[in-house]
Amino acid sequence: MPFQKIQTEKLSIAVVRQIELLILRGILRPGERLPAEREMAERLGVSRPSLRDAISELQEQGLLTAKAGSGIYVAEVLGSAFSPALIRLFGSHEEAVFDYLSFRRDMEGLAAERAARMGSESDLKVVHTIFEKMEAAHARNAPEDEANLDAQFHMAIIEASHNVVMLHMMRSMFDLLRQGVFYNRQMMFNQRTTREAILDQHRAINTALQARDPEGAREAVQRHLNFVQQCTQDHQKALRNEEIARQRLDHETR
Repeated sequence: MPFQKIQTEKLSIAVVRQIELLILRGILRPGERLPAEREMAERLGVSRPSLRDAISELQEQGLLTAKAGSGIYVAEVLGSAFSPALIRLFGSHEEAVFDYLSFRRDMEGLAAERAARMGSESDLKVVHTIFEKMEAAHARNAPEDEANLDAQFHMAIIEASHNVVMLHMMRSMFDLLRQGVFYNRQMMFNQRTTREAILDQHRAINTALQARDPEGAREAVQRHLNFVQQCTQDHQKALRNEEIARQRLDHETR
């Protein structure tokens, strides 16, 4: 008969599996520092040697990395989704910007629909809490904080969709957005009327999610990203017009 004796699982393997799942599910995030060894061993209920074995295994897998004198961190693995050459190519061609926004519109619309249908109460509470922080940042006229919270708001929706492949793919995409590869996101939050419109759009997304309205959530996300695309097009046109105007000025003042 095809039976084998049950082997007692080493504690270090159980620790590895738990940390792997926390990274896979997006609970432990790239760049996040793990607790100190003593504290972590106590939380997990294992010996420090067992924990060290697990950490060593995860470092070999490339999931954790050690920083001298600082501690153990979740590895920055997202950048591997795109080669440096492809990132440069994205940044040098306008059509990549609009393909990126179209991709986000499709993926985030689906994520919002899934979040409204499948997200837990805690998931939706996280989204609502971030939106409240956005309102507070808007009230104190802090566009940089609003821009950062904007990314957090959208990632919270993706996390609430409970699809780990989508989660890590979209984290990689948002990392490029923060780097300014596709467009200058900050410019939208430096204009009062645009900031007002964006806040209203996020309010509509949050309202649909809290009401567990999948279709309404998807449509609200899509309207928001259509607006972002139009803002980006207008900004690019304004930059081109300014360049032409400068050329005329240079010509007239020679």
